[in-house]
Amino acid sequence: MIKKYFLFALATAFSLHATAQSKKSSAAKQGIYIDAKGVIRWEKNQQEAAFFGVNYTAPFAYGYRSINRLGISVEQAIRDDVYHFSRLGLDAFRVHVWDTEISDTLGNLINNEHLRLFDFLLAELKKRNIKTIITPIAFWGNGYPEKDENTGSFSSKYGKKRALVEEAAFLAQENYLTQFFKHKNRYTGLTYQQDPDVIATEVNNEPQHSGPPARTTEYVNRMVKAIRQTGWKKPVFYNISESPKYAGAIVKADVQGHSFQWYPTGLVAGHTQQGNYLPNVSAYSIPFDTIPGFKNRAKMVYEFDAADVLAAYMYPAMARSFRAAGFQWATQFAYDPMATASSNVEYQTHYLNLAYTPSKAISLLIASRAFHQLPRLQKYAIDTLFDAFRLDHKNSLSEMNTADEFYFSNTTTSLPVNPALLQHIAGVGSSVLSTYKGTGAYFIDHVEEGLWRLEVMPDAVFIRDPFEKNSPGKDVSRISWDSHAMVLDLPDLGSGYRLTAINDKTVSAIANDKEIKVSPGVYWLSRKDKKNSYTAQSALGVIKAGEFVAPRTSLIKIFNPVTDREKIAVYNPDWNNKAVEYIDAEIPGAAVLKLKMDTTEQNPLIGIQSYFGDLMDPNAPGIDALKTIVIRAKTGNKKSIKIKLGLITENADFYSAEAVVSNEFSDIEIPLRSLKKDAQLLLPRPYPGFLPLYYQSVTSAVFHLQDARKLEVTFGYGMNNRTTDQPNTLEIESIYLK
Repeated sequence: MIKKYFLFALATAFSLHATAQSKKSSAAKQGIYIDAKGVIRWEKNQQEAAFFGVNYTAPFAYGYRSINRLGISVEQAIRDDVYHFSRLGLDAFRVHVWDTEISDTLGNLINNEHLRLFDFLLAELKKRNIKTIITPIAFWGNGYPEKDENTGSFSSKYGKKRALVEEAAFLAQENYLTQFFKHKNRYTGLTYQQDPDVIATEVNNEPQHSGPPARTTEYVNRMVKAIRQTGWKKPVFYNISESPKYAGAIVKADVQGHSFQWYPTGLVAGHTQQGNYLPNVSAYSIPFDTIPGFKNRAKMVYEFDAADVLAAYMYPAMARSFRAAGFQWATQFAYDPMATASSNVEYQTHYLNLAYTPSKAISLLIASRAFHQLPRLQKYAIDTLFDAFRLDHKNSLSEMNTADEFYFSNTTTSLPVNPALLQHIAGVGSSVLSTYKGTGAYFIDHVEEGLWRLEVMPDAVFIRDPFEKNSPGKDVSRISWDSHAMVLDLPDLGSGYRLTAINDKTVSAIANDKEIKVSPGVYWLSRKDKKNSYTAQSALGVIKAGEFVAPRTSLIKIFNPVTDREKIAVYNPDWNNKAVEYIDAEIPGAAVLKLKMDTTEQNPLIGIQSYFGDLMDPNAPGIDALKTIVIRAKTGNKKSIKIKLGLITENADFYSAEAVVSNEFSDIEIPLRSLKKDAQLLLPRPYPGFLPLYYQSVTSAVFHLQDARKLEVTFGYGMNNRTTDQPNTLEIESIYLK
């Protein structure tokens, strides 16, 4: 039997607050209301409620178009992402519906593909017990980052400014809201009023009011009336932060709550913001408390993000400040669909996805737990240490540490409160409980005594700054399905535990003491002699044990300075000078291998070899499609340098090609078909030094990638260090196949 305690903890961690209820009784069981003091409470028990999650745009605009262009099913893309929402402990969804894509100039609702996919998304969220606040009017065009289309909608006709003051625009919006809130979801059979998982509405997105204040109050009241006349009895929110000069007029309107946003690091810097940004999120101050009636209104954050920050410590700090200010709803903007997240092209200044930004995603999980756990209006004296949470900007670390849960966004040395009582572990990197060199996230959840579920995401490899101007096909992060050793020190498992792939019982192994090798996927971890009656179809909260979602490998990576520094052999004729350095890359969490040549020889040469045979599966699906070797590198010299890059097979045949490296990081692509037979370095260098430096096989074998086991990089050709005091350098960020 699964322990009652486990069921509660699992439900909490996954944001699964209840099992499915019948349509007839669910509204009363799961609905919310706002009390006389502006506090959001559950109808079922009058307890305070809190909701934390994301905005997500796949049914609309560029999100929809970009997924479609890849030939991917938008429905499957939505299923995949919603599963990840549940793994991150999210229980809230909000998006400004692109009314421009589902309405005409008179405000008539158009029941098209976008509305169908929105229905589908809400139905998928319902399966995971994720609640929704709908913002039915966006005013936006549907183009960004492309040009807007003239969709023939009322927003296309009037735009945001005219829509908030002109009578014809009022009438169109009233018509649209009436039809929108009468719409029945084709997947749930429910209108938004009937659906208990749709808990409130925000009238529109970021209204920028002008004209007489009385006209603003009239506008809000007319929109609310149009919604209420459809039978809507749930709370209605209205934005107050976008037009602060009209706050008094907005508070006079018939709404129950107000919406705010927070972008504490600005927007669209064009590059990754470096440094300590905790001061930017130390507190959220609300300037409207002096307005009569405001203090009795509920407060939600419809959008927030630490834009252009890749480090993984900001979200929990923001959650803390939100709770101190009294917010009960907060949704990040915006979660990148996994299908297109490799290029971060949808919203350049935001970047969040479990597969592609694993540390930030785990930080969001920790923020969700903080938002649910921290008392409303509670303030803390220390920004970096509050309740069960710790932040460390230097190590890009968010951490939650309780008797039940231990989460970390990057490697941590903290000691868990009580390892014997832990129910849930999730992280990136290593801890005292889990040593792991992969760069993807992993989740370890207790099922019952002696039995755990392990979920391992593939490695994420950053290849350029994700916040520079992006475009489709220009990847900023790539996925690699590597295998890595994992050491688990869990009292409930002990040593010699068994690992079994949940979806493939033929994949099974016994831990060597406490170490096991894992690839991306889901596994049972069972103590010695533990019998397991669970299957891939067994329900654990609202997920099934065998569920697993991850993007396919976008490169079979063959050199990463972070993980492969112990694998390289170096040739350097001048060992009196330091030949190899590892320096921080422009991307947090990445590193660069720097080769430096200070020799004064007439024909200098320096080079490395690195073994990657353990990553090369000759039978891996798609290996025949790999046609190019790519080195991301630059030189520290003013002038470009020439390098030689090649691959060594298991039969010691070497095939190489030359390339030119400039003084700016770039991806240098070498077609595999251009590799020619060549002489390889003998590394490590044989001693004594008069022995041959090179070896060339005499076979006439044709190069096949499946046979490759080592790479070799050399440079120095044509250089003459006698003419300069500056060393010649080569900086390598990654080498991969595509």
